[in-house]
Amino acid sequence: MKEKLFVEQAIKRVELERFLRSQLEDAGFTKSDIVKTPLVTRIVVNVTRPGLAIGKSGQNIKSLTDAIQKKYGIENPQLEIREIMNPNLDAAAVANKIKALIERGYSWRSVAYKTLKDIMGSGAQGVEIIVSGKLQGKGGRKKKQRIAAGYMKKAGDQTRLVDYAKTAAYPKQGAIGIKTRIVKPETQFADKVDIMQFLEERKKSAEPQQKTGESAPQEAVQMAVETTNVEAVTETEKEKATENEKNAAGMENKPNVVGKKHSKEPKAEEKNLKQHAAGQKVEKGHGKEHKKEHGNPKEKKEKSDKQ
Repeated sequence: MKEKLFVEQAIKRVELERFLRSQLEDAGFTKSDIVKTPLVTRIVVNVTRPGLAIGKSGQNIKSLTDAIQKKYGIENPQLEIREIMNPNLDAAAVANKIKALIERGYSWRSVAYKTLKDIMGSGAQGVEIIVSGKLQGKGGRKKKQRIAAGYMKKAGDQTRLVDYAKTAAYPKQGAIGIKTRIVKPETQFADKVDIMQFLEERKKSAEPQQKTGESAPQEAVQMAVETTNVEAVTETEKEKATENEKNAAGMENKPNVVGKKHSKEPKAEEKNLKQHAAGQKVEKGHGKEHKKEHGNPKEKKEKSDKQ
């Protein structure tokens, strides 16, 4: 049952691509990709001339989405037009271009060689164009012609990296098949890589990362040490400043205290002296009064002795 589902989905995709190719042939249709999301089924269409694919105020896209929804039963289809930036490096676009020129009546030889020059001028690593069929005029037998330039892979798993496309042109003399293979500038084959050069480049790229990785912790440690030193210096400076302020305040207060003490001591001495002098005066006055009342004892003794 699952196999049948996969086969049905593949058949639907092929039919959808044929329908889009027939509808967008003038716009330079090359291929389509279907991306399913929970809300929308997005259909990405690669085109060389997006203006013709969109149409006036998007009418062409609206008609295509309605037809896809009705004909193929796709829920919520959404068409996305993607422009091919360099058509000379797209195999399908090149094949369609050769087909259109041959059907207009141009010589296949001149068309093939001109497209080959354009492709190599765009920076491709290799090109191969095979034209087969009724290449000669009346009475001529079918023929196959191969035109190639640069580097090309024809066998093995690495052929997946080669852009391949085929189509058929139908001029008056008969059908002509067209096959194109293009190796794009960014493609890199495994057998073309120099291992020693790759290892050297890898070492060179790893050295600055190691330096930055080693220097970064050292720089972080230095920054941390510097910050701690700065904080310690600032704390010591603050402590010194506070001590200096305290000492200055103490020096300012000490002379005043000493002065007060010295100023109080003479006053106390003066008071003591005054009290002592007053006491002597009181004693002297008391002695005189005592003499007046009781008399002098010496005189009394002298008197008693005389008697």
